[in-house]
Amino acid sequence: MQIAILAFPDAQVLDITGPLQVFASANDVEGMAGRRPLYEVSVVAAAPGIRTSSGLVLTAEILPPPGSLDTLVIAGGRGVDAACGDAALLDWITAQAAACRRVVSVCSGAFLLAEAGLLDGRRAVTHWRRVAQFRARYPAVRLEADPIFVRDGKLWTSAGITAGIDLALALVEQDHGNALALAVARQLVVFLKRPGGQAQFSASLDMQAGDDRIRALHGWIADHLTADLSVAALAERAGMSERSLIRHHRQATGHSPARAVEMLRVEAARRLLEQGMAVKRVAARCGFGSEETLRRAFLRLVGVTPQDYGERWREKAPGV
Repeated sequence: MQIAILAFPDAQVLDITGPLQVFASANDVEGMAGRRPLYEVSVVAAAPGIRTSSGLVLTAEILPPPGSLDTLVIAGGRGVDAACGDAALLDWITAQAAACRRVVSVCSGAFLLAEAGLLDGRRAVTHWRRVAQFRARYPAVRLEADPIFVRDGKLWTSAGITAGIDLALALVEQDHGNALALAVARQLVVFLKRPGGQAQFSASLDMQAGDDRIRALHGWIADHLTADLSVAALAERAGMSERSLIRHHRQATGHSPARAVEMLRVEAARRLLEQGMAVKRVAARCGFGSEETLRRAFLRLVGVTPQDYGERWREKAPGV
C-alpha cells in the first residue's frame, strides 16, 4: 500500500515522523511474525531536501504523479501559510485527492486541504491554537475544536501535532484490524484510542476572542470564580442589559456567558489538579459547589473525569 507524506519548508517534523513511525512499526510487527510489509511509505516534497521548522533537514522524493498513491498524508507546521500560496502545490494536492483512496491532514495541514477547497461543507479539525484563524479564513468548513481526529468520507483531519499518531493508528486499524493497531500502539507506548479531546490541553479555546469589554469581563471572572456569576450579575458588571450581554458575548466568542463561566472554571480546575490539589478542594476553590458538578463539567469540556485528569497530568517532584 503506497502512502506519501507531503512535506514543505518549515513543516513540523513530528507531523511527518509521527505517522511515518506508525506505518513503519506496523511493518515491523508484521516482519516479526514472518509476514511481508504492509506499507510503502515515502516523504514527498516539491524539492529533494526540506528543512523543517526544528532545523532538521529531511530527504524527500519529488512529488509523484496522481494515481500512484493509496493514501496522501499532509503535514502541518509554521510553513503551512506559505505552502497555501503555492498554486502548483495546491493543484497537485487536488489532483492526488481525486485519485487517492484517502487524504489525511495532520495539525495545521488542514489549512492546505481547505485552501484547495477540499473541505468545503465537510467536518474537520486542526490545532486548537489555530481554530479561530481557520474559521475566519474558511467559513464553509464545519470545523470542530475538540476532536483528536475527524473522518468525513475519504478525508481525515487531525488535531495538534501528536494527534497525527492517533490518526495513523486509526488508519492501520481500518486497514488491518484492531489487533495490529493495538500491537503498534503498545510498541510505541501510546494510547490506541486516547481518552478525551484536545480540549484537555486548553478547555477555553476561544476565550481570547472578543473586544476589550468581553476580555476584561473574562479576566474578572477568572479572578472571582466563587462569586455570583449569573448572567444578571455579569451584565451589571459589564454595564449591559442581560439580553445585550448574551448577544454580544455570543457574537464575540461563539459561547453564552454561562458557558464561558464553566470554561474558565474548568481551566482553573485543570491547573489546580495538575498541582496535586484534591478534587473536593478544587470543586470548592473554582466555584463548582460540589464534586459532582465539577465532574459533569469536566466530562463535557475535557472528556475525562477530574480524577483521571489529575492522575495523568499531575506535576511530580523530581525523581518521582
